[in-house]
Amino acid sequence: MKRSVLTRYRVMAYVTAVMLLILCACMVAKYGFDTGADLTFAVSQTHGVLFMIYLVFAFDLGSKAKWPFGKLLWVLVSGTIPLAAFFVERKIREEVEPLLEGAPATVRA
Repeated sequence: MKRSVLTRYRVMAYVTAVMLLILCACMVAKYGFDTGADLTFAVSQTHGVLFMIYLVFAFDLGSKAKWPFGKLLWVLVSGTIPLAAFFVERKIREEVEPLLEGAPATVRA
């Protein structure tokens, strides 16, 4: 598997996670303080598009890494839970790096 597959997933995992946090802050402003409705709309639309791209890249990585359906679903759903994508991305990176073409052999103690 090429490193670019993992890199695309990692970038979109971080972008999606940050956008979800921004969206949560906008929702608090909109519903808690009755302000920022237009900003909330723009952020929600942007997050929606970016999340769809995340789903495509996560599915691509999962299919190339030959994950079982449950694991793939877990990775896909992690993009909907604030902060979860940060932790899931780290775990997935550790699991997938040994599968990459030309990856250096690492020994863990």
